[in-house]
Amino acid sequence: MASTFKTLLNNDVISTRSMLHEALPVTGTIVSGTYNNGTTEYNIKNFSHGMFQSVYDYPYLSSSANHIFDLTLGFSSNSGLSASSPTVAANPQQAKKINVYNQMAQVLVGYDITGNVRQFDQDGDLAGGTKLKECIFINLARLLTKDEIKKGSFSMTVMSGGTSIAPSAKVLVQDVNALNKYKVNSPAGEYAILYSGSGDANVNSGAPAPAEGTTPAGLIYYQAGVVVLTASLFRGATTFSSRTLIPTIKPSTMTKALTGSYISASSDAFRNRIVNISFNNTTELNSTIYFCRVNNNEFNYSSNPTYLSSSKLVIKNNSNDTPVSYITTIGLYSADNELLATAKLSEPLKKSPDNELTLRVRLDY
Repeated sequence: MASTFKTLLNNDVISTRSMLHEALPVTGTIVSGTYNNGTTEYNIKNFSHGMFQSVYDYPYLSSSANHIFDLTLGFSSNSGLSASSPTVAANPQQAKKINVYNQMAQVLVGYDITGNVRQFDQDGDLAGGTKLKECIFINLARLLTKDEIKKGSFSMTVMSGGTSIAPSAKVLVQDVNALNKYKVNSPAGEYAILYSGSGDANVNSGAPAPAEGTTPAGLIYYQAGVVVLTASLFRGATTFSSRTLIPTIKPSTMTKALTGSYISASSDAFRNRIVNISFNNTTELNSTIYFCRVNNNEFNYSSNPTYLSSSKLVIKNNSNDTPVSYITTIGLYSADNELLATAKLSEPLKKSPDNELTLRVRLDY
């Protein structure tokens, strides 16, 4: 009888990796305006700690609700805002805003050689240049991003001017040419620079397309699923939150609003300015393929006990008949013959000395 086990050689095993992508649109109507009664937004959850708010696609108390993303904001302790209004009344949650910035920077940017937390760098080289000291953070849920965000697919349209109730300027933010220009010097994985259009556009005429290297608007971390926007993107805002009114239009308007509002209030105002967010997620599928080759003189006899009766093959009518077996299952064994996995065929395959088979077994993980 043929051997029960057959050793797989190097040429019989190959490994492959596939990237599966799914397009995900997040519209402004979901983020704000769909689930509210005029005073309460049922798909927005604010927490007692006040450090961020969570956005859901349905009222968050519903069993059908899915977490979409978290919103928060903060500024560096090296920012001029950290000492501009030290009193609680003038600058609520100042310590929390600094802590939020430091926590995000620790994870996404890391530490320098002196052990200090690095600040977010506008061009990503970490060697100097312009730092992003006042930021808005969008932490996209793993449910949406899967293994990572696909490079070059992220697009976000926001209203950057006017008031939070009546925004007046639409800006498109994208990771332009990220597939070829992404960075790898982050402890959280790969990231790229986000760019906005060269100027604000009228709401009805659409936003200008961003160009690489023109107007940096923040950073996107693909594996972490985090978007970091510079607060200066809202340079034309006259009112950013329900608790703060900035009467003059200056490049630092939004950064000033950071000191006069609670995190939840500023998050509300930013969320109401989101027109849409779209990106492709990525699911990494790794596979090992085993080519199980059955030669003409192999596995022509079944290992099933019913194949024999009184030491005779029950399927043979006389001694000259060709032995026949039917392959129904393939077992993958370790070196010490421990069964690790089985693969079932869709139908039994006839095996006899006058044919050969190659069975392809794919293991996905």
